[in-house]
Amino acid sequence: MFRIITIVTFAFMSSFSGLVYTQEEKPNLFEAEYSILMKGAKIAKMNRKFTRTEDGIYQYYSETRTTGFISLFRKDHIIETSRWRFDDKKLTPIDYYYDHSGGKKSRKVKIAFDWQSNKITNSIDGSSWKMPTSPNVMDKLLYQLAIMYDLEAGKEELLYTVADGGKTKVYNFEILGDETIDTPIGKFETVKLERHKPNSRRKSTLWCAKNLGYLPIKVENIEKDGKVTTALINSLQGLGY
Repeated sequence: MFRIITIVTFAFMSSFSGLVYTQEEKPNLFEAEYSILMKGAKIAKMNRKFTRTEDGIYQYYSETRTTGFISLFRKDHIIETSRWRFDDKKLTPIDYYYDHSGGKKSRKVKIAFDWQSNKITNSIDGSSWKMPTSPNVMDKLLYQLAIMYDLEAGKEELLYTVADGGKTKVYNFEILGDETIDTPIGKFETVKLERHKPNSRRKSTLWCAKNLGYLPIKVENIEKDGKVTTALINSLQGLGY
């Protein structure tokens, strides 16, 4: 269960080099809640909130909790936070936090980006190590905002370099086309994206609503054993909704 919830949370995660904004083009802030479903049953809920502090730092916050029948046996609670700023008209990550509690195994992760020394410090459950930065590297939450902005800008190549597990990985999303999706908050025209590993059954599919700034309103994850888990939006504030 921990792996399933974590994967859905992350999936709902030249690389980023085209994502450049002026200070006048500030991102739209929003708050959204999703139900996480397996075989039609709700197993968790996830809240996403995008805010801006007075000193100009942006924060993307995600919180996921088990719910329903499964919560009688598992009290999984996952919190992720990404902080970033505009720097030379680019989006620059500052730090990323991940905290999982309530399950069989707790886990705490912090990733700090030091752009002066070009180092990334990874801290996992008290152990820390450094690795060099790479151009335009993102964290696991920030790249998900990048997808929204890149689609808004009309980009067709969606490639992102992400600091993940003590190393950098390239996340590649393929645009599959348009699809209408019905949700608890309405019906939306979306762009359908897919990320999958070669020679693997694992696959993540995102449906991003065109008139909501390409916010993902549905995310489906298929594991290598064939298990399917879906995150579906059920409330939204902001983005003109």
